[in-house]
Amino acid sequence: MRLSTRIALVVGMVVPLLVVVSGWLLVQLVGKDLRVQADQRLAERAQSVAVAARGLLRASSHDRPRAEQARQRKLFTAALDVGVRLSGPETTVMDGPQPAASVPLPVGTRHPSTVRSRGKSWRVLAVPVTGPGAGVHGMLWLFSPDTAREGQLGMVRRRVIMVALLAAPPAGAAAWLLAARAARPLRRLQQAAGGLDPHTSAARLDHAPTRITEVDDLARTLQTFLTRYDEQAARTAEALASARSFSAAASHELRTPLMSMQTNLDILDAFQDLDAADRAETVDDLRHEHARLLGLLVMLRALAQGDLVEADSFAVIDMADLADEAAADARRRYPGAEVVVHSSPGLTIHGWQPGLRSLLDNLLTNALVHGRPAEGGGHVALSLRAGEDTGSPCVVLGVEDRGPGVPQQCREAVFQRFQRRPDSPGSGLGLTLVAQQAALHRASLRLLDGPGGRGARFEVTFPAAPAHRPAHTALPAHRDWLADPADRPQGFHKEHP
Repeated sequence: MRLSTRIALVVGMVVPLLVVVSGWLLVQLVGKDLRVQADQRLAERAQSVAVAARGLLRASSHDRPRAEQARQRKLFTAALDVGVRLSGPETTVMDGPQPAASVPLPVGTRHPSTVRSRGKSWRVLAVPVTGPGAGVHGMLWLFSPDTAREGQLGMVRRRVIMVALLAAPPAGAAAWLLAARAARPLRRLQQAAGGLDPHTSAARLDHAPTRITEVDDLARTLQTFLTRYDEQAARTAEALASARSFSAAASHELRTPLMSMQTNLDILDAFQDLDAADRAETVDDLRHEHARLLGLLVMLRALAQGDLVEADSFAVIDMADLADEAAADARRRYPGAEVVVHSSPGLTIHGWQPGLRSLLDNLLTNALVHGRPAEGGGHVALSLRAGEDTGSPCVVLGVEDRGPGVPQQCREAVFQRFQRRPDSPGSGLGLTLVAQQAALHRASLRLLDGPGGRGARFEVTFPAAPAHRPAHTALPAHRDWLADPADRPQGFHKEHP
């Protein structure tokens, strides 16, 4: 059933009900006014009738029949259209409409009251009559029948019911027309929303404000819902793409070490009498390939986490504390190397703590593994400082080594996946993960020469944390760092001198 039809039915029922209720109140008020008028008329009549009643009682007490008859006629004439009953010590006279003599009447009241008898009712006013002389005392009752008042009230009731019955159809029709007109923007919104199919079209709800609060609120709710649907659909597509890329990368990169391990296992199985030196070399190769497999899986997992991280995982991070923790872990892993940290307190950015820690760990590991001088040892300097980038505050992270450096023509390729030297113990994904985290945090990544032209310097410039947490962290669209670089739909911010 349409909303306009429902409104019309409700109005068609409510309007007669309101008319009846209003009519009932009107009848009560009219009845009260008519009763007040009848009481006033009785009070006015009582003033003139009481004088005639007093004269009748005086004539009755002196036993003067002719005077008594004259006084009685005067009493009835003074009463006019109201009933009258006078009860004295020696006589009782009555005239006009009134209840039967057997009906008890009020005595000693100063205000009119209602008396009912045989389905009829009267307003009765009792007036004591006294005068000089022993026999001049009695009770005078004046009666005003309610017949006229009930007739008037009945007429009002009938008219109220007639108005209620006549008002129902036009009220329902008017309500239907007005409701249909008011619901027109809602129908347009329903037609616009009904034509949307997120699976087959990128079109979204285009709503012009109607100045109808409910319709505009509903339209905004639908737009918010569709926006969230698009976001979730995009995240689902990214998750599926990451899963496919993870599978493709893992199957491609794990094939060689697995085949090598299989060969070594076949050698150990086929040559049971293999001498100790060859056996030790084969076992060492197995351990090396096993470590490479574990490292590769760890890096692939880290890249997949970076591709799927949500904006609500971001928080304000103190980079100085994080740098100290990463440097301490690097010293434990490489006891012979020197890792120094130069930073200032209070350098914070809005970021993802696991991703930033992975960025620091991979930069330090890369510097300690590939940035060692030919004579051995190794020195890595990690620095943090506040800066300004295009007029906005930023935090600059630098990692320097004293190794052979990176040739200019190779600086683009080192950030691509699986780029590693033949003698590298790594997976070829460490700097790719650094580039991913730089893009994730809207940071610029630069590969420079080290101090004095010796070694290499990786520099990452992060936007400083805002004074208040942003309502929404803008993450890069279409993150898929596990995919082939040629197929990856977005790159990262990297600058070269």
